[in-house]
Amino acid sequence: MLGEYIRKRKIMKHMYRKNYYRRPGGKRKQIIVAVVGAVLLAAVIFMVMKRCGNAMHSTQPENAIAATDTVAVCDTVYKYGLPINRFHVANDTVQPRQTLAEILMGYGLSPQKVYALTQCPDSVFDVRKVQAGQPIALLSDNDSTATPRYFVYEISAKEYAVFDLVNDSVTRGQRPSSWQQRTCKGVVESSLWNAMVANDASPQLAVTLSHIFGWTIDFFSIQEGDEFRLIYEQEYVEDTALGNFKVLAASFCASDSTYYAIPFVQDDEELYYNEHGNSLEGAFLKAPLDFYRISSRFSNSRYHPVLKRYRSHHGVDYAAPTGTPVYAIGSGKVIAKGYQANGGGNYVKIRHNSTYTTTYMHLSRFAKGLQVGDQVAQKEVIGYVGSTGLSTGPHLDFRVYENGKPVNPLTIKSQPKKPIGEANREAFQSVCDSLMRRLEAL
Repeated sequence: MLGEYIRKRKIMKHMYRKNYYRRPGGKRKQIIVAVVGAVLLAAVIFMVMKRCGNAMHSTQPENAIAATDTVAVCDTVYKYGLPINRFHVANDTVQPRQTLAEILMGYGLSPQKVYALTQCPDSVFDVRKVQAGQPIALLSDNDSTATPRYFVYEISAKEYAVFDLVNDSVTRGQRPSSWQQRTCKGVVESSLWNAMVANDASPQLAVTLSHIFGWTIDFFSIQEGDEFRLIYEQEYVEDTALGNFKVLAASFCASDSTYYAIPFVQDDEELYYNEHGNSLEGAFLKAPLDFYRISSRFSNSRYHPVLKRYRSHHGVDYAAPTGTPVYAIGSGKVIAKGYQANGGGNYVKIRHNSTYTTTYMHLSRFAKGLQVGDQVAQKEVIGYVGSTGLSTGPHLDFRVYENGKPVNPLTIKSQPKKPIGEANREAFQSVCDSLMRRLEAL
């Protein structure tokens, strides 16, 4: 009896195990599925964390501190090449006549540390060129210690200098920029400058246009009703527009004539050409400075405001603020530079060729390093507008001599640079026709 009972129990136990493993919902299968799922989940989590860690490692600059707070690694925001949201940031601007040393001392840095930071090479950052109004920022530990870590000086909208207050080092950085294409069309009512503003364009475009058409159009004589059209690109940093432009095509209608500016590369040089393929750039500029009014013209009998008598004035006076850059109207050699107490004040004389010589007078100062004998390029700055010598206010007295005799600077003719060659004529005409159609469609 007992043996029979034991035999039956073994048979039942064997059948129970057999059915247990075969049941679809058996506990063993549930355990296996749970284990496999856990392994897969752990693998996915590991891969995600590794990817975030690699991204952090590849983008974090060498001078950035390690993450010590609870901000997620993948949520780090960078500015100035630093994880900006891991610091307390105090923004400010440079005050008038404030030096870099004064700024750093104001943040509580020791004289020794300030001295070390201000000894950085000029090639990285010239500490003497700190300008009032420029943005600055102090980055401190985002905790109870509030220890200063970095000082940032914004050189421009694109460039900045980062002072590492821990390691006493300075690095220079640059924000990425982009170019956006825009168009503009307007009519002059009072000035080209105001016309740009009235059409939601930067007034600096007026100066850009005067450079492009400077050999063809006298921008000191533009009149009400003159029309301009522009296709251009402007540089942006984030959402901030910079004063950098690339004119892709332009037209200017003045005195019943329409002038075109079409950029084209020939012989590895990009110049602006008119619709006939002639270069807009000539041997001489129309004027030796940008965009200011003529206060006195060429005359054989002009009433002198200082001497109170009539005498010849063999030049053109351009009224402009002190410090306005003055350009050489053409390439040439500096043959004189000096000062006339009872005449032209600070002056520069340039010989351009065997025929033409030009003189620039009443300068406030000369271009840095300019010496007699120097070769200068067309549109190179040679000095700055002032009121030295016999003068009643800041202006440039500009004179032109042809074969030693004074001639009216406003009437001299300038031969253009090399026109489009036959080998490039077909390609230029295709570009020109396309851009002229786009201008006309504005």
